Amino acid sequence: MATATIDQRTTFNTETNGLTAITARLKAAFARNRVYRQTQRELSLLTERDLADLGIARSAIRQIARDAARAA
Repeated sequence: MATATIDQRTTFNTETNGLTAITARLKAAFARNRVYRQTQRELSLLTERDLADLGIARSAIRQIARDAARAA
């Protein structure tokens, strides 16, 4: 008959690694959100002429901010 034993150290390590991974994902999500908001805010403050000089339509600001957040 086969038996299984549970090693408390393994269980603890798995939980710790899981919490570490969740914390890392949350930090990354907050950082991406910060980049998105900052990019959107800065581009929104530009005048139409400044945006035209950069080749950016005002309607594209959200997409540019999303792309910047994904790249971060």
